[in-house]
Amino acid sequence: MAMNRIGKFFKAYIKSMRLYYSFITGIAGLVGLSYYQFVAQSPDAIALSSIRRTVELETSPARSLVILCILFLAWGINQIVNDFLGLKEDRINAPDRPMVTGELHPVAALTVSAVLMAVALLTTWFLLERSAVAPLVIGVLLNFVYEYAKGYGIWANIVFGIMISNCAAYGFMAAGPSETSIWTSARASMILYIALVNGLMTFYTYFKDYEGDKASGKKTIIVRYGLERSKHLSILASFLPTLVFVVLYFGFRLWPIPLNGIFLLLGGLTVCLQLWTGYLFYKDPKGEMTYYSLSMNFRSCACCETAIMALFNPVLGIVFFFATYMFIGFLFNFYMNKSA
Repeated sequence: MAMNRIGKFFKAYIKSMRLYYSFITGIAGLVGLSYYQFVAQSPDAIALSSIRRTVELETSPARSLVILCILFLAWGINQIVNDFLGLKEDRINAPDRPMVTGELHPVAALTVSAVLMAVALLTTWFLLERSAVAPLVIGVLLNFVYEYAKGYGIWANIVFGIMISNCAAYGFMAAGPSETSIWTSARASMILYIALVNGLMTFYTYFKDYEGDKASGKKTIIVRYGLERSKHLSILASFLPTLVFVVLYFGFRLWPIPLNGIFLLLGGLTVCLQLWTGYLFYKDPKGEMTYYSLSMNFRSCACCETAIMALFNPVLGIVFFFATYMFIGFLFNFYMNKSA
């Protein structure tokens, strides 16, 4: 009987993790990890530029695997906290979620998440790089801030974007030693670009949550401007990542890395995904299709990051682009109940 209860608990816990989201934190962190590898392998000519190779060492496969496990599980562990803080609106937006129905006991779930996060922190401190504890802790704290930021319009998107961008910082800092601050112009702009892409991703998720957010007093952008104006904004917003990239790369020349054929291919596909995402939410800003459009939204966000990865690791970029597109759709199919 006890084993049966434990099995049901962890089934509900894993369901609440919403594993398709793991690519949001995982790919963001992989950008940081692969960028560290690029810096570590850079010849002296590049080392003298703003990339600034100092004491960086190639990351071992074992260390990389540990980092990726932490990153891919990070969203799910923190999602339990997010579900607990958002119970009020979830009773309207997602009445079938395990914590809302009582299938998942809040205290027990929060305890498991706290233990898993402690394990991640201790692993980072003792086995990886102690400096990487900082973005991990900041990301956890911002998860608490995010739920309250939803009451203040665009601030929710900004907080969410910064929260996920800490995964990229973690991936870089946990990969190995570095004498240079992560906040060089190239690194900082890349982290902020990841924040932009993820802030935009969460903007589209608010269409689905419109009714619940409105009823619970959460003044998201969608609630503040209404569905009609917001659906037009979704089209304009879909051009934003491309415009910002052009400005950063060609205008300010912040990323001193030559464009390659793989990046151009993946970049072109990403633009199509982003524009298609904007169109989907313009076409169906409410109703059942709004939920199913989230799959394309998540793919667009994570695939954009793999395209950026292709700037400095074309092979890794193209492999994870198609793996990300496929597995997000695969995992999303396990959550076809839009009320959960």
